[in-house]
Amino acid sequence: MSDLKSLQEKIAQFVADRDWGQFHNLKDLAISLNLEASEVLEHFQWKNEREMTEYIKENKDEVADELADVLYWVLLMANNMDIDVVAASERKLERNAKKYPIEKSKGNHKKYTEL
Repeated sequence: MSDLKSLQEKIAQFVADRDWGQFHNLKDLAISLNLEASEVLEHFQWKNEREMTEYIKENKDEVADELADVLYWVLLMANNMDIDVVAASERKLERNAKKYPIEKSKGNHKKYTEL
């Protein structure tokens, strides 16, 4: 996970070098995250399973770029709110393990309220 912390530091430096922090209020960061997530969706829109599989084979780098953009905005937001995303993810995983116990949820796509 030190790679993730290193990436957060690189992103912070990238922003600082360009003096972009002045534009990075949380609302606009959240909007940017959503926009980038939508760009991931664009790669799959209107494709059936076979078409998506073929598309990924031919366009994996482009999809990877969009996923990297999503991660960039997630980490930038975490930086701005002083959130340790690794610790937050571990806490969330623990909570999800309680909501989705293996014996009830294995092989089941239902929401925890329906298990």
